[in-house]
Amino acid sequence: MDLKKFRRSAARRKGKLEAFLKKLDDIIPEDLPVLVKEADAAMWQEVHCMECANCCKTMTPTFRKADILRIAAHLNMTPKAFADKWLYKEEDTGDWVNKVQPCQFLIDNKCSIYEVRPKDCAEFPHHNKKPFDAYNDTFSNNLDKCPATFILVSKLMQKVERDYEW
Repeated sequence: MDLKKFRRSAARRKGKLEAFLKKLDDIIPEDLPVLVKEADAAMWQEVHCMECANCCKTMTPTFRKADILRIAAHLNMTPKAFADKWLYKEEDTGDWVNKVQPCQFLIDNKCSIYEVRPKDCAEFPHHNKKPFDAYNDTFSNNLDKCPATFILVSKLMQKVERDYEW
């Protein structure tokens, strides 16, 4: 994955893709779930997360209490020691997030705690959330961070604009 090329493409096309997602909030094709499934399957033929890991390099997951307990136990730490060492609580949201980026658990583009990773990581890039259009803000925020989301939304936009009255 050429992340420099991705960042240039994302910067150039983000506005147009965001506008598409915004419009998708109001005009939803009846067969959107089918379109998303097809675009998602095609996208995964192009994107390999283990070659990218840009999410781990540029974003932080939200750590739920269950995540903290599970990961701390895996690391033979107390939840408090784990949180003190690696996390901070955001003032505006109250969410527990990483103190550092890239993620402290990213080693050679691989998650060193993959088996016990936070739920937020396990669900990323959230393409399987239902209904898809309820997460347009999430996808919009991830367009310049996640090549998978960028390509999925690009493919979806291309299909909808080509085959539907829009």
